[in-house]
Amino acid sequence: MNEAAAGIDAKADHAAAGTRKKSRFARSVPAARELVIGASLWGAAMTLSAWFGLWLRERALTFHLSELLVLFGVGALMAWPPSLFLARFAALERRIETRFAAYLFFLALGTIGMTAMLFALDYRAFYAQWHAPVGTRTWLFQFAFTTAIAFYQFLVMGLRLYLPVGGAILLGVSLWLANGRGEQR
Repeated sequence: MNEAAAGIDAKADHAAAGTRKKSRFARSVPAARELVIGASLWGAAMTLSAWFGLWLRERALTFHLSELLVLFGVGALMAWPPSLFLARFAALERRIETRFAAYLFFLALGTIGMTAMLFALDYRAFYAQWHAPVGTRTWLFQFAFTTAIAFYQFLVMGLRLYLPVGGAILLGVSLWLANGRGEQR
């Protein structure tokens, strides 16, 4: 019995040593299943948040509703993989409150940033028809300032669509991930 227990302990020590040998980068990479399911759920949750935010402000009947919901959903969908990786990289082997802060910070920043970038691209595509030819100095200024204005406009008008539902979901998901329930390692 002791030899069997010693063999199991040796295997467990060897597995733990193998895990420690993996780089911090490699241990932070989420599994494909976590990315696909997590991104889909995160995108759906942020779409719901945007819809509820519009509904609360009595603007859910806007004729751009489907475009807005797609923008928020795709932005969140695209933000999930890099945000999850960065949060895991920052939170690896840390205390629970540090892990919670990392998930909260990176999911919020990634989701807002990616959605704002998609909004800026759409905004830029609309105004491109009045801009100077591509590659000129004037075009460069127009491109930079149009993009900056789009980001600002999203932060002023679009950010509130994440509240109150998106904020509550963000807190819940961050706490869930910080407790290690979202990891399959």
